Amino acid sequence: MTRMHKYVAAAAFTALLAGMPAVSYAVPQGRTAHDTASVSTAAKTPAARIVQPGEHVVAAPGFELWLTEEGKHWTTPDNPDPQFRSVVDGNIDRTQPGVSLQAEGTAEGDIYLSGVYYGGRGTASFVEVETAAGTVRGKLIELPGRPGWGAWYATAHAPGSDWDFVGTVTVRDTKGRVYAQLPR
Repeated sequence: MTRMHKYVAAAAFTALLAGMPAVSYAVPQGRTAHDTASVSTAAKTPAARIVQPGEHVVAAPGFELWLTEEGKHWTTPDNPDPQFRSVVDGNIDRTQPGVSLQAEGTAEGDIYLSGVYYGGRGTASFVEVETAAGTVRGKLIELPGRPGWGAWYATAHAPGSDWDFVGTVTVRDTKGRVYAQLPR
């Protein structure tokens, strides 16, 4: 038995005798326990969710998004008629990093945030939206086959009707680097 296995076995046996619950974990060979933080962080940084064309994603009750090859579609509780943001009409250059923003609010102060992101390097993972109330972290969806764009969404609560509520929108990759950003 290796020295590490002996220590783990001894600790588990001691905990058992003392009537304490025992917890163990494995450290990859050649690494120490303090090196595992980067492994854990990487595992918590997923890529965008892959959805099929027309598949609805519910971001909040009444706030739904879906993608087609032409762009992003969405509805909100106060506006159930589908809205659309094209990615093929020539208004965006998908060869350069970029992010769009659509924000709709209710009288109760709920803000539905979404947009299209495109052109970044790496694998997009999540979105951070700087707001007057703090940073809101949102999610990403993409069509299969790496189309070079996707949609992001988040919800927030804004006291009153402050339309300067949203500041910078930053899409980050799986390594935490900026994939694309919309400064305001």
